[in-house]
Amino acid sequence: MNKPSVGIGVIIQNKNNQILIGKRKGSHAPYYSIPGGHIENGETFEEAAIREVFEETGLKIKNPKVIAVTNNLRTYANENKHYISINLFTNEFEGNLELKEPEKCEAWNWYQISEIPNPQFDASEFALECFEKGLFYIKNQR
Repeated sequence: MNKPSVGIGVIIQNKNNQILIGKRKGSHAPYYSIPGGHIENGETFEEAAIREVFEETGLKIKNPKVIAVTNNLRTYANENKHYISINLFTNEFEGNLELKEPEKCEAWNWYQISEIPNPQFDASEFALECFEKGLFYIKNQR
């Protein structure tokens, strides 16, 4: 029986209140998205967030906090892939922003939350909506 997979999404905010967003390539093209990926066996949510952000961007995040859970049913409807995403937030990071996986992402840029380009990957869009509204979960995310 197929079951949903668990993913991680990380909202990183800089000192100008901008959010880090990547323009995806490959399996998630042409969507814009926060950094994220899959949780590996035995990882905490925080460990997965730290690992994924570093693998994708070269940034070393600190003190990520779980802020929302999303049920990404749009991806399921469009791609028959059902993901539950654990979304974390941090505004603590160091290092230089890099494009470490150019086969998966065209570029990373900082955006005000109201100016994030479309189309957005549903997991990222739902996470940012929860963040913006101060909610942990939004019912019927499609």
